[in-house]
Amino acid sequence: MSRNPISSTVPLDGQGKQHGFLRLPYSRNDSAWGNVMIPITVIANGTGPTALLTGGNHGDEYEGPIALQTLSWEIDPADVTGRIVIVPYMNYPAFRSGTRVSPIDQVNLNRCFPGRPDGTVTQKIANYFHDVLVPMADLVLDYHSGGKTLDFLPYAAAHYQDDPDKEAACVAAVKAFGAPYTMMMREIDNVGMFDTAVESQGKIFVTTELGGGGTATARSAKIAIRGARNVLRHAGILAGEIEVEGESPVLDMPDDDCFHFATRDGLMHPLVDLGDQVRAGQPIAWIWPPDRTGVDPVEVLANRDGILAARHFPGLVQTGDCLAVLAVR
Repeated sequence: MSRNPISSTVPLDGQGKQHGFLRLPYSRNDSAWGNVMIPITVIANGTGPTALLTGGNHGDEYEGPIALQTLSWEIDPADVTGRIVIVPYMNYPAFRSGTRVSPIDQVNLNRCFPGRPDGTVTQKIANYFHDVLVPMADLVLDYHSGGKTLDFLPYAAAHYQDDPDKEAACVAAVKAFGAPYTMMMREIDNVGMFDTAVESQGKIFVTTELGGGGTATARSAKIAIRGARNVLRHAGILAGEIEVEGESPVLDMPDDDCFHFATRDGLMHPLVDLGDQVRAGQPIAWIWPPDRTGVDPVEVLANRDGILAARHFPGLVQTGDCLAVLAVR
């Protein structure tokens, strides 16, 4: 079996705070002996649990990178019991290009786990996290938001699992995050996801959707920073008290009727906004034709009662795009 070529420039088992890189050799036209250098921070003090904190799984989602840059700068090792491994830009090539997938190989990092040590650049990154970093962790927090194409209510999320004890541990960590909403999240397709890879190794897993549109706001950045600190405190790794701002409503995606997809190309006309309550059969969007006037719009009706938890962000849609996601309380 091939050995993953990625190496860390700092010891993953060292004490104190160390900043370095995950170095991935990458020979290319403009650098024959070049490397992809993925920033990493390791903060450790004594013995205790290990938390792996990741952002930039998709390169156009920014709350995670902002939060993890802040934590890597601010956290004092004296306040830590155990170890925190911070990777703000997990898919570094995608982050630098501001794209969802890597510009090098066009692979979606969050759909290629467990990866391959002898694969493309993105597959090698996935494999290193799957085989090296995740096994050493007790808890994994992986940040997401909507990127350039989706917008979400700000929530932290857990998944339903076959093991009720593991599910309960994940839900407790998600609630500790303290986002404005807590979601039991259903994935359209979880094959190859980092989430699935982490949960299959029996780790406590927390993920988020904290906004979207390919940018961050002061509010979403604050939620991301506070949430990471809360999760670390919940795990007993970081000193201090968990900070919450009111009770977080628990939302659920019980079935595939939560998802609404475009059946034609066109101009999206939203009829409800994030957080609005809707009833089954209620129009939630129109799709106007992109090439003529005087034609009725395609009407998108709610499949169920619920709250609008996510929506398509750009004004133009293509057939098959996810237009809206309804969740229930």
